[in-house]
Amino acid sequence: MKTFEELGVSAEIRQAIEEMGYANPMPVQEEVIPYLLGENNDVVALAQTGTGKTAAFGLPLIQKIDVTKRVPQSLILCPTRELCLQIAGDLHDYSKYIDGLKVLPVYGGSSIDSQIRSLKRGVHIIVATPGRLLDLMERKTVSLSTVHSVVLDEADEMLNMGFTDSINAILADVPKDRNTLLFSATMSPEIARISKNYLQDAKEITIGRKNEGNNNVKHVAYMVHAKDKFEALKRIVDCNPNIYGIIFCRTRKETQEIAEKLMQQGYSADSLHGELSQAQRDAVMAKFRNHNLQLLVATDVAARGIDVDDLTHVINYGLPDDTESYTHRSGRTGRAGKTGTAVAILNLREKGKMREIERIINTKFIMGELPTAKEICEKQLYKVIDELEKVKVNEEEIEPFMTEIYRKLEWLSKEDLIKRMVSHEFNRFEEYYRGKGDIAVATGNDSARGDRRSGGSSRKAQAGFTRLFINLGKMDGFYPAELISLLNNNTRGRVELGRIDLMKNFSFFEVDEKEAQNVVNGLKRANWNGRKVAVEVASDEPGEGRSEGRRDGGRGRDGGFRREGRPDRRAGGRPERKGGDRPERGGKREDRAQSSKPSREERGYSKERGKKEDWQQFFKGETPDFSEEGWAKRKPRSKK
Repeated sequence: MKTFEELGVSAEIRQAIEEMGYANPMPVQEEVIPYLLGENNDVVALAQTGTGKTAAFGLPLIQKIDVTKRVPQSLILCPTRELCLQIAGDLHDYSKYIDGLKVLPVYGGSSIDSQIRSLKRGVHIIVATPGRLLDLMERKTVSLSTVHSVVLDEADEMLNMGFTDSINAILADVPKDRNTLLFSATMSPEIARISKNYLQDAKEITIGRKNEGNNNVKHVAYMVHAKDKFEALKRIVDCNPNIYGIIFCRTRKETQEIAEKLMQQGYSADSLHGELSQAQRDAVMAKFRNHNLQLLVATDVAARGIDVDDLTHVINYGLPDDTESYTHRSGRTGRAGKTGTAVAILNLREKGKMREIERIINTKFIMGELPTAKEICEKQLYKVIDELEKVKVNEEEIEPFMTEIYRKLEWLSKEDLIKRMVSHEFNRFEEYYRGKGDIAVATGNDSARGDRRSGGSSRKAQAGFTRLFINLGKMDGFYPAELISLLNNNTRGRVELGRIDLMKNFSFFEVDEKEAQNVVNGLKRANWNGRKVAVEVASDEPGEGRSEGRRDGGRGRDGGFRREGRPDRRAGGRPERKGGDRPERGGKREDRAQSSKPSREERGYSKERGKKEDWQQFFKGETPDFSEEGWAKRKPRSKK
């Protein structure tokens, strides 16, 4: 293994990084640093986050700066404000013993005037997000004509975020005889195109295999029903008391809902998504970086550029649409030689996506079994014991209180005291999981036939729950959050929800069987967006009860409920014919005269009714003569 000195790193920089704990270069640094210290050496480096890439490009950039010339000499483009600030901070640390070197982070969400003033005073390295830098260029407040080194960090992320045009405009203003370094976790077609257009004879350096995940990360998947996903998440978190991780969700709404539910149930969690202001984002990230939060619930977009050390877990609350996003997610744990776990909570529809990810990252998912209630309580109990062992006792501070404390506790034996101390924290888990069974693993054979008959919903409620029908569905904008809101506003006490099956025009949901009648009574007077809500207990048998008998939940075509007594073909029966049974095929109906319905001839039917002349009259605003005299005057249609 080479040393930083052997790589050509200067003494001033080595002194700074040694104080930071850098003993030997990491693989990506060993490959990139010597090459970038040369002239006109373009590089495409494929490496996961957490592999030491900031130092790989940062150290040679700093070393090549001429401090006597206070003009922009190096430009680093990155996708997000958080990553921009992090890179600028690292460069400040690396250049601690280089007097006069100025690094300026340029990003949106902060005062552009202060950034303009800093640029006028002179800087050597600009670390920027593409949007804000382009804004400064259009204002003629920054010139890139003196830049000799350009770094595109997390280039694939910038392209995914729609910065392609901005990057093209920025690179067009940088001298062509520059050094260009493109860092990416994955080699996509867009990355290959930018490399071809803007890099000259670029050397490709790959740490690991292309698009491959970090080898220090264990990939675990849990296959559950959609209704059990949040409960599965809770069990994973509860079984890892010292978890410090990010939970990735697909949408802002889901992110907020999951975070709120976790916080309501006492977890140290918060959300990060695009609807938060910059000040709110900064506050959340500050808490998370300082370990004042255990769990950060985030969308992919909001979490881009987050670089936090020591993450133990990355939890996918469902898989992302593209494999590259999964690679970025899982790459946030297992960094700097440490191990981490990437968890995926999946339903059956995501099985194919999981196989595709396995193929791309060249790693198999371990199919995990969710911990039982007993296992969780055991883990939490030992956590309490470990924390008691590690408590630091400040004798001087607590001495004034000990006499009274001894007096209050003297009636307790040593065993009783230990039991009470442990139970103080342990009881909440024991009470929550008391009587709760294991979460069922989703398989392809789970009530498949019954699901098809009921539009995707199982007819049987799980043990201890009652299944209810409600006349609201996805077409009404009715989703789990709306159902919870409806229950909160119209029922008393806490209603425990089970499985929720949303259909197009109606839905089914399960509640604790003890609360079923309370829910039905409470929602009788409820309205949803001006429409009366109807709730009833769903039948377990096909054809019994309007809620399960029809795919549309008993609605007629006008959206209302079917009239009582009306025959229902979908309920398993066929309406009785007035004219008797259907005759054998090929025969004629003999009982037409018995029908009370008049014949077509008796109703004045004529083939001539559809004559072209009649329609022409109609569209001219005239009324065709359909009287008996009118029909008599008509000429019969010629037969062709």
